[in-house]
Amino acid sequence: MSVPTVYLVTIAVTAAVTIAIAIADFIPADFVLANSAQVGVPRSWLPLLGGLKLAGGAGLLIGLAGVPLVGIAAAAGLVAFFIGAVIAHVRAGVLYNIAFPAGYLLLSAASLTILLA
Repeated sequence: MSVPTVYLVTIAVTAAVTIAIAIADFIPADFVLANSAQVGVPRSWLPLLGGLKLAGGAGLLIGLAGVPLVGIAAAAGLVAFFIGAVIAHVRAGVLYNIAFPAGYLLLSAASLTILLA
């Protein structure tokens, strides 16, 4: 895989998984309800949080489609969002599944790094 292909795949995967978890927020999926309750996020926040994730994922795709500043803004927003998610898990002491928000954070940070390069 060439470097540009790796960059493209990283950003596309970040967009796809972020959009997928946004959809789970909108449904809301049972695992989302359980996790949000454990970390102290009210159910009423799920549509807003899902909307932010959806906007971030869509923004990454818009960035790939030729509007790089939108992609950069989306990646930066996702980094901030998932920092908050990791902090929420740590503060609540819910560490058994911290790999999920941490993984999203790492993907978002990698996408932001690529888009800024």
